[in-house]
Formats: sequence, C-alpha cells, structure tokens
Amino acid sequence: MLSRAARPALRAGAAASARPAVPNAATFATLREIEDRLKSIRNIEKITKTMKIVASTKLTRAQRAMTSSREYGKTSNTVFENAETKPLENDDKKTLIVVASSDKGLCGGIHSGLSKYVRRLLLEKPNVDIVVLGEKCKAQLSRSNSKNIVLSFSGIGKAIPTFADAQAIADQVSRLPTDYASVQIIYNKFVNATSYEVTPIEAYSQEAIANSPNFSAFEIDDSVLSNLQEYSLSNSLYWALAEGHACEISARRNAMDNASKNAGDMITKYQILFNRTRQAVITGELVEIITGAAASEE
Repeated sequence: MLSRAARPALRAGAAASARPAVPNAATFATLREIEDRLKSIRNIEKITKTMKIVASTKLTRAQRAMTSSREYGKTSNTVFENAETKPLENDDKKTLIVVASSDKGLCGGIHSGLSKYVRRLLLEKPNVDIVVLGEKCKAQLSRSNSKNIVLSFSGIGKAIPTFADAQAIADQVSRLPTDYASVQIIYNKFVNATSYEVTPIEAYSQEAIANSPNFSAFEIDDSVLSNLQEYSLSNSLYWALAEGHACEISARRNAMDNASKNAGDMITKYQILFNRTRQAVITGELVEIITGAAASEE
C-alpha cells in the first residue's frame, strides 16, 4: 500500500509517460496532410498530361491551317509590294490596331506579350484606336487602355480559324465610322515549336491603295477598290488568326509539359518526405514498445 505522499509522485510519473503520445498524434496528422497533398498533385499531373496530349493532337491541324493562311497573306503582300503601296502619313487621321488574341489561357505568356507590345505602341502614339480579337487581351488592355478600345470580338480560339471568320471580322472593322490612315494587325508569328514573336502586319487603307505609284498597272476599277481593300484585310486577318492559333496551341503544349514535369518533381519530393516521416513514426513506436517491455521486465 502506497503512502499518501507517494501518490502525487505516481500521478506525475504517469503523466510524464503519457506525453510522448502528443508528438505521435501530430506526426500522424502530418502524414495524412502529406498523403492528401500527394493525391492532389497526382490528380493535377493527370490533367496536365492529358492537356498536353490534346494540344499535341491539335497542333498538327493548326500548323496545316497556318501554312494555308500564309499563302493568303503573302498573295496580298505580293500585290502591294509590286504596287509599292505605303501607309498614309496623315497626322489628322488615326491609326487602327487590331490585336489577334483568343479567349483561352493556360498557354504561357502568349497573350501578355501582345498586350505589352500594344502598350509600347500606345506610349509612342496615344491617339490610336484598338480592335481586340479575344477576351484575354481585352481583359489585359481594358485595365490600362480601355478608352482606346472601339471594338472587340469573343469566341476566338475555340476552333481553328477559317477565312469566313476573318471575313466576318473584316466586315465589322470596315464599318467603323472613323477613316483610318493605316491599319496594323498585331499577332504572334510562329517561329518554331518552342518560340514565337509578336509581329505587325500592315493592312492598307483604301486611300493608301489608290495612291500606290504602280497601282494603275493592275487595271483595277475604282468601283471595286473597296472590295479589294476589304478582301486584303480579310486575308491578313486570316493569316494573323491562324498563325496566332498555332502559336497558342504550341505554347499550351509546352506549358502543360513543363507543368507535368514540375508535378513529377513535387511528387518525388513529397514521396521521400512521406517515407521519412512514416519511418520516423515507426521508429518512435518501436522505441516505445521496447522501452515499455524493458520497464515491465524490471
């Protein structure tokens, strides 16, 4: 029978022996957190790998459409080069900038590069009107240059652009009330599968075409001059949209490839952390069992 003086010491010893269970509970919670994080990263890796496969499949068709659109654009450029057409230099008339973007993201800096290029142009010429094709660049430019945006289009980038799409956009652009001295189309030029660069295309106004030094050699009536101008604008828009679409698909494939690699690296690191933490838990439990067994033998 223990004396009353010894009972508090016994209770204190029992409390001291119960303390190691607290870190074990915390360790188990940490293991569950790591396991949940691993599960989440693995799910993200599956999504990014799937998106990479989809983008790789779409890229072949997008490049085929891009090659076709270049023929349209180069044909118009050849005519204007032979006619020696140049943009009008008129301080009284505005310049129109058409930004060929899209509605979709998850493709790196494909859209922000266009917005930065346009902002630099606006620093040089603030009195410029903007037509935005796609919601991404519209959202970016609206924060800084909303007053310059006169027209915008959505639904861009859901499918491979067609000449009919470019023609419909050109029709709306031609109906703008302002008579512009020049029209510049800003788009992403496809360099290779891993790089692209922001490039302008000059879409000449009707007056600029009529004032070309060698335009009379083509024997085009003045009555169809407006049709020629709108058709050349459609060609240039089709070129810009198709090539920009190919750049977007390529950039998305590269972005998803990088995301998949990063997810794989994170999975490896968290798996090592999980194994080390679990090993520490098992080691701690073994120490407690051995210590308890030794104490019971005594």
